Amino acid sequence: MQMTGADEMLDLARRFVGAIERGDTDAVRACYHPDARIWHNNDGIEQTVDENMKVLGWMARTLPAREYVVSHLDALPDGFVQQHVLRATLPNGATWELPACVIVRVRDGQIVRLDEYLDSAHVARLTEALTRG
Repeated sequence: MQMTGADEMLDLARRFVGAIERGDTDAVRACYHPDARIWHNNDGIEQTVDENMKVLGWMARTLPAREYVVSHLDALPDGFVQQHVLRATLPNGATWELPACVIVRVRDGQIVRLDEYLDSAHVARLTEALTRG
């Protein structure tokens, strides 16, 4: 399916984020092209879809209450850009937030590349909270 309009790009963005919020890895995987690559600025590692699914599965198990508060979502001719804050409840009941921005490229209705820019100080807080228990 060729996506041509802004509405289709924004619909894909909303379906993708909604699936992550619900922990629905099958729906997330359906949004990705099988050869998609996912990159994060905090580690510089480019992931495959399978590697990203493992991370999302871990996130769903570790942070069972998740919400994306989207402040900006704009369609691009070949994808979308989104700025958001991920709010989650930690296993100890504390609240954690992660400001982030994603730049997403889409081909034939599926995500082929996702570059995610995370606030590394907030990632460090999550790591610290999880190691302290």
